Amino acid sequence: MSLCRYTAKDTQGNTFTGTYDTSTGVSALRSELSKIGYRLVKVHKEDKGDTTKIKIKPKEIVAFAYMFAGMYQAGLTVIRCLESMEEQTDNPALKEVISDIRENVETGSSLKKAFEPYEHIFSTFFVGMIEAGETGGELIKSLNLSAVYLEKRLELRHKVMSAFAYPAVVCVVCLLVISGLLVFVVPMFSKIYARLHVPLPGPTQTLIFLSVMIRQYWYLIIGAVVGSISLFKYLIKDPARRAKVDALKLQVPLFGRLNRLVAVSRFIRTFSTLMAVGVPIIESMEVARQVVGNQRMSDIAETVRESVRSGHTMAQALKAHSIFPSVIIQMADSGEEAGVLAEMMNKGAEFLDKDIDRIIDSLLVKLEPALTLIMGSVVGLCLMAVYLPMFDYMNHLH
Repeated sequence: MSLCRYTAKDTQGNTFTGTYDTSTGVSALRSELSKIGYRLVKVHKEDKGDTTKIKIKPKEIVAFAYMFAGMYQAGLTVIRCLESMEEQTDNPALKEVISDIRENVETGSSLKKAFEPYEHIFSTFFVGMIEAGETGGELIKSLNLSAVYLEKRLELRHKVMSAFAYPAVVCVVCLLVISGLLVFVVPMFSKIYARLHVPLPGPTQTLIFLSVMIRQYWYLIIGAVVGSISLFKYLIKDPARRAKVDALKLQVPLFGRLNRLVAVSRFIRTFSTLMAVGVPIIESMEVARQVVGNQRMSDIAETVRESVRSGHTMAQALKAHSIFPSVIIQMADSGEEAGVLAEMMNKGAEFLDKDIDRIIDSLLVKLEPALTLIMGSVVGLCLMAVYLPMFDYMNHLH
């Protein structure tokens, strides 16, 4: 049983404190106090610890957003929506998060304040949409748009991952095959050649050297790989280095255009969705800049925001940066002229997503035969290096 302290007042204004079982809920506590003429003032919640350690899958957040939007639109109160979702979820971590949010709302906290401790889970965008919905009296619209946005973002993430998954799988398979040759096949042939006193050509000597390194010093190799990855992660924590790495992602051959479109799509969709619920253009850009997921794109977005703040139109601000496709600039221009900037920007994001689909399909068509050929060539060269001394030996016998 988990206990929590509370503060209450009677009709004369006298204050007293007590404890209650958190499993019964704040609403039950308030009901019990009202029966004896007391009013609940504050609940002193226990320290939840480091909430950043809580990990919840993005698809669960999407499902949460859709359920919240659907139940609230159906007429349920915010607290009843949260109670229902708390009962229905199977994830203990998410259940704990929803429970804490519900208790905060029950004790008088705004919905935005209740979600703030879990901003790293639901995203800065979602918390911003909640705040906009509460402030503008359009919480239903905010929740619906948030659910659609989160689903679109998850779909985009899966599409990008699919484009990188095939090359990664092929590289891993190729690495495993080569490792198998070096660990099991090369040592066997090395012993045979040593007994036959066959002179070894350069490629074979290289394979034998790599085989010895892997078999005898594998722990050093693993340590070097892990250390390199850890060092890289540490170095890119610095904003300047992170910006350089992210800038490289936008220019890398083959995948550069895809990365640019993904970054622009995230920025434009976030910006347009926030504007659709009444968030001012400057604030919308600031939130969109924070959730774009690329430091270089975030820096560009900050430049665009400052340009708009100084009096330029959205179209003029976007046009100054080559990363934005012409269709987005045209959409911004026509949207500002007609007074429907949010709608036009959202359509622009939809167009970019379709373009991303086409690029991914095209990449997969090109990569599949190319990577298969590369993998076959690498494995073939390794096998040829293994058998070269045997061919020379057979020639000497004749």
